[in-house]
Amino acid sequence: MAANTSAMPHRMHHVGILAVLLAGLAGYVDAVGFIASGGYFVSFMSGNSTRLGVGLGSGTEAAAIAAMLIAAFLAGTVAATLLRRKVPVRARESAVLAYVTVLLATAAMVSSGHAMFALIPIAAAMGGMNLAFEVDGDVRVGLTYMTGTLVKLGMRIADAMIGGPPLGWMPYLLLWAGLVTGGVTGAFAQLAFGVLSLWLAAAFALAVTVAVTMSRWRKA
Repeated sequence: MAANTSAMPHRMHHVGILAVLLAGLAGYVDAVGFIASGGYFVSFMSGNSTRLGVGLGSGTEAAAIAAMLIAAFLAGTVAATLLRRKVPVRARESAVLAYVTVLLATAAMVSSGHAMFALIPIAAAMGGMNLAFEVDGDVRVGLTYMTGTLVKLGMRIADAMIGGPPLGWMPYLLLWAGLVTGGVTGAFAQLAFGVLSLWLAAAFALAVTVAVTMSRWRKA
């Protein structure tokens, strides 16, 4: 159990307020995209991979739409990775968040006339956003997928039951709750404001980017 205890500060560092806020953003845009597209995901690529398989098996257009979103997500991840490699270490987090903000603003501008095309920059933004928590070439906190988070939540609950850290499961619960809360908010926003809901996502991403950048400058 000592190993679990020593690992907790590391986990808490990475699963903090920023991670929960970004998970909320992922849930928000995923809900908006899901409703606007009639059942496709812009951040949850496991779901789109299943839709791709079903579409290929049934010969429907679902395969093409799912493949487009998966490709956009992958391209966004590649671009964000290259961006991180090109900027100073201190600016990497801010650069990725600025990249996400620009893509969400682009989606908001496109959505008024071409709602389905707006899904492409959103998916790219979600692919890139995971790079905000890259450490040594590995993404330590998955912001757009929760299966692994729920597995770790269950493991930490089990550890707590047999004498491990009593609150070791809390970071994973907060991360999952952030995504679900964002999903609820996104559904309400999409139903109430339609395509304008994407401007709220872009504004939120901008606010987080500014806050993170100012925080890094103060620490410098």
